[in-house]
Amino acid sequence: MKKQIVVIGLGRFGTSLATTLSCLGHDVLALDRNEKEVQNVAPQVTHAVQVDATNEALLKELGVGSFDIAIVGIGARVDSSVLITILLKKLGVPYVIAKADSELHGSILEKIGADRVVYPECEMGVRVAQGVTLLDVSDYMSLSPGYGVSKLVAPPYFVDKKLNELGFVTKGKWEIAVFLIVRDKEVIVSPRQNETVKPEDILIVASSHDDLEKLLAEAKKKAEEAEKNNEKK
Repeated sequence: MKKQIVVIGLGRFGTSLATTLSCLGHDVLALDRNEKEVQNVAPQVTHAVQVDATNEALLKELGVGSFDIAIVGIGARVDSSVLITILLKKLGVPYVIAKADSELHGSILEKIGADRVVYPECEMGVRVAQGVTLLDVSDYMSLSPGYGVSKLVAPPYFVDKKLNELGFVTKGKWEIAVFLIVRDKEVIVSPRQNETVKPEDILIVASSHDDLEKLLAEAKKKAEEAEKNNEKK
C-alpha cells in the first residue's frame, strides 16, 4: 500500500532509506539542511527540500503532520534528533522511526514518543558477524540473542535433496523451520518437508545460529562424502 513518508537527515542511512522507499513506490519527502545532500537525492525521490527540521513553523508549512510515517535519520546530533522527534509527534505524525547511535540516545527517543528506535550500525554489525561463521547465509535478521531469520541461496550440496533429508524439520535434531522458498517468480509458503531444493532456490529459515551452523556443516560433509564415493565407483 502506497504511503507518504518523510525522511529527515540525508546521510548514508537517510539517503539509502529515502531512495529505497521511493523505488518501492512510496511518496517520499526528503529533508536536510545541507543543500548538497538535498541536490544529490532530489532526482530519486518525490520531493527534496533544504530545511532546518528543528523549525516547527517550516515543518508545518511543508505539511509534515499529514504524512503517514516520519523517519529521523540524524544520529550524531542528539539534540536535533530529540527535538525533531518531539516536533513530529506534536504535529501529529502517527508513526515516527528514529535512528539512535547509543543505548542512552535510544532510551531518550523512546521516552519522548518515538514509535520505533533503530540502531543501524549495531544491526549491520550483527549481520556481518553472523556471516563470519555462516558463510552460505546471504542475509540475517536477529530476533533474539542467538536466534534469527536467515536467507540462503541454495548451495550446491542442497540441490536435488528434500528439506527433511537436509535436516530442515520443526521437530527433531535441530528444529529448524523453512517457512518460505523463492523459486524464480514463484513463492512457496510453508513448503512441505519433502519439497526438493532446486538450483538457485532462496530459502528463508528460522533457527538458532548454532543449529543452522551445525546443519550446514553436516549437509556439506555428507555431500562431500557422497561425491568421493561416486568417484571410487
